[in-house]
Amino acid sequence: MPHVFEYALVRVVPRPERGEFMNVGVIVYSAPVRFLRCAVEVDADRLRALDPELDIEVLRDALRSMCQACEGTGPMAESSAGQRFRWLTAPRSTILQTSPAHTGLTEDPERELTRVMATQVRT
Repeated sequence: MPHVFEYALVRVVPRPERGEFMNVGVIVYSAPVRFLRCAVEVDADRLRALDPELDIEVLRDALRSMCQACEGTGPMAESSAGQRFRWLTAPRSTILQTSPAHTGLTEDPERELTRVMATQVRT
């Protein structure tokens, strides 16, 4: 039986004033099956084409923190999965942003995570 799920793309915006971005991951949330996961993949060479001075290690640390929030570890451990998803997908004007949330139906949120990574993040 299909369940409602939501996903948001994780974007790196190296220079927010320019508005250029690159998708580096996805967050998938499905309340009915208590699923909240993040997957990321950083292509440092492509990102450096947007900003040669981007600190890739700082970016990787920020992405690790984002994935930890999905897992319910770290400072957000006491929050519900829904609260964490809403916090993670709230609009920001930093170098790490998310797309608006998209919705759909799925029988397997893990498969959706893999599908969106393959179609929206990887080249």
